Amino acid sequence: MRQIKTRFPPSPTGHLHLGGARTALFNWLFARHHQGVFVLRFEDTDRERSRPEFVDSIREALEWLGLHWDEGPYFQSQRLEIYREYARRLYEEGKAYYCACPPEELERKRKEALAAGRKPGYDGTCREKGLPPGPGRVLRLKVPPTGSTVVEDLIRGPVAFDHRELDDFILLRSDGTPTYHLAVVVDDLTMGITHVIRGDDHLSNTPKQILLYQALGAEPPRFAHVPMILGPDGQRLSKRHGARSILEYREEGYLPQALRNYLVRLGWSYGDQEIFTLEEMIERFDLSRVSRSAARFDPEKLLALNAHWLRATPLKELAEEVKPFLRRLGLPLPREDYLQAALATVQPRARTLKEAAEMLTFYLVEEVEYQPEAARKFLTPEIAPVLERLLRALEEVEFTDEALERLFRGMAEETGLKLKKIAQPVRVALTGKTVSPGLFEIMRILGRERVLRRLKRALNYLQGGAS
Repeated sequence: MRQIKTRFPPSPTGHLHLGGARTALFNWLFARHHQGVFVLRFEDTDRERSRPEFVDSIREALEWLGLHWDEGPYFQSQRLEIYREYARRLYEEGKAYYCACPPEELERKRKEALAAGRKPGYDGTCREKGLPPGPGRVLRLKVPPTGSTVVEDLIRGPVAFDHRELDDFILLRSDGTPTYHLAVVVDDLTMGITHVIRGDDHLSNTPKQILLYQALGAEPPRFAHVPMILGPDGQRLSKRHGARSILEYREEGYLPQALRNYLVRLGWSYGDQEIFTLEEMIERFDLSRVSRSAARFDPEKLLALNAHWLRATPLKELAEEVKPFLRRLGLPLPREDYLQAALATVQPRARTLKEAAEMLTFYLVEEVEYQPEAARKFLTPEIAPVLERLLRALEEVEFTDEALERLFRGMAEETGLKLKKIAQPVRVALTGKTVSPGLFEIMRILGRERVLRRLKRALNYLQGGAS
């Protein structure tokens, strides 16, 4: 049995988005599940739109997702002579022919066919002329005029295509460059690709490619066409649905394990399981579990999955992940033990690394900025006597969660105030906000010196001094 070999062949005309990333993931998982080989190949023959920066961006996105390739990257632009050699072979064997029909004549015939209600395919004018290569001539494959080609799709089952719906499609353009069909078939053939897993928008291309394999006397790979991804409104997924490029998700603070987990569930399932480690994906991925129906992109579900994986990440690892986001906010990087202790308090609450960094701000700045509404509501003159008593008590108390809670409860009993009437002004004084992690764990992590300094500043503020 041949070794399983899959490929991911992006065109470097843009960044890697969700649809392409899912295709790459499915191919990578299928290869890994079968101890096979995963190939990266760039279809960069579109000279006008292909850009080196998109090659770099796609490679970076795949590496960030952990989808490391075993072969490649190959570039079609470096393989042009290979395609021409296969084209010459087809021509010499009488399986392809040169066509001299000028573009304006083809356009006129196309319009006539449409006006008459016919399919606007090539009518075979040059098929039997025996023309040699020449300027302005294209090379076309001789498609059998009758019969059908059946695609034995591993997801959809058999799909038949009547040859009357196909025309003698072009293999080489007039400038000698290969078309998509010739390049992809020669690539897959020469690279030993056994399985082609791609979006179902390619299904209509598959009978042409099978015919080309047959003309070359080669066995086609197995095909599996994955249904497309739709937006929440049921329309084809696009930027208007909030679908960013993969690297934009990284910049927004998503974790690669969360994005992998979300992508694998877009059209594939394993019972009711929602959370998958990479090892579980590799072990369980199988094309028989890919849905025939289109998947829907749900940004809230992706965010919830990211929150799960953020909570599941060990603190030491999470601290490294969050540091770039702290730098981006212009915040200083503290001692590692302090950062991890602070991070432990926001880890259960943050949904992204970006959110986690923002939540950590009050731990890392010298002076917090009070939210105006929070300050108006809680930093009032009436609370000043309580803060003064608290300041004195905090000079002596042990800074543990338990000791601090006892102190606050005792003060609530002494003053006759509810605990939250004391806790909220202190929270605003320490964080600038009304919502934060637990007050006593905040105080313990900030430490006595910072807590006293911030409470004194708040007391000065509410007594009418400078903030």
